[in-house]
Amino acid sequence: MKLLLISNSTNAGEAYLDYPKQNIKAFLGDKPVKALFIPYAGVSFSFSEYEAKVKNRFNEIGHDIISIHRFSDPVKAVKDADAIVVGGGNTWHLLRLIHDNNLIDAVREKVLSGTPFIGWSAGSNVACPTIKTTNDMPIIDPLGFHAFNFVPFQINPHYLDANPDGHAGETREQRIEEYQVVNKDVYIAGLREGCMFDIHDKNIQLIGKKPCRIFKFGKQPIELNAGDDFSFLLG
Repeated sequence: MKLLLISNSTNAGEAYLDYPKQNIKAFLGDKPVKALFIPYAGVSFSFSEYEAKVKNRFNEIGHDIISIHRFSDPVKAVKDADAIVVGGGNTWHLLRLIHDNNLIDAVREKVLSGTPFIGWSAGSNVACPTIKTTNDMPIIDPLGFHAFNFVPFQINPHYLDANPDGHAGETREQRIEEYQVVNKDVYIAGLREGCMFDIHDKNIQLIGKKPCRIFKFGKQPIELNAGDDFSFLLG
């Protein structure tokens, strides 16, 4: 299993997918790959527009993508893919269309057999057992929270430590604590922006300059950095 799970597509003030592009290039390797792109998290723009945006960046690093919406048989497109890429956006919309197109089992089987998988933001959420740690508004019924379940832990992408000044609502950590109360056996990785997990089978490493905050019910949250041991997340 080969996973590159990225917190966010774009750092403030930078071009789209600019900061992780070299990590994506290294992950896919030197031989050009034409990956299958799943754009279903896009809501306020067309899948074709999303495809073009991602394609430009992948072409820049010697690779290519084609969107799954170009195919009449999405399941066959997954089975034939050399790599699978899932973009960010609204996680609920993403998972609904994944379920509508009967892709959970097809993608899971394909990736567990060794096909590389790249996801950012919502695309990293669906690599987890469920999407229960997404930050997104539930704009549509996803027909169940279960996702691809490549890893046994949950990711909270775009993890923030504090609320904006003047905002009296819950902090991100408080919301994760609520999740923990009813999901006691699951680790949650607060993946800060500019960071990602590179996972090859049972080997996992954090890439990025910021620490990752790890939550587990009954334990104090801990901060781990690139180079630290994250293997416990994979059980």
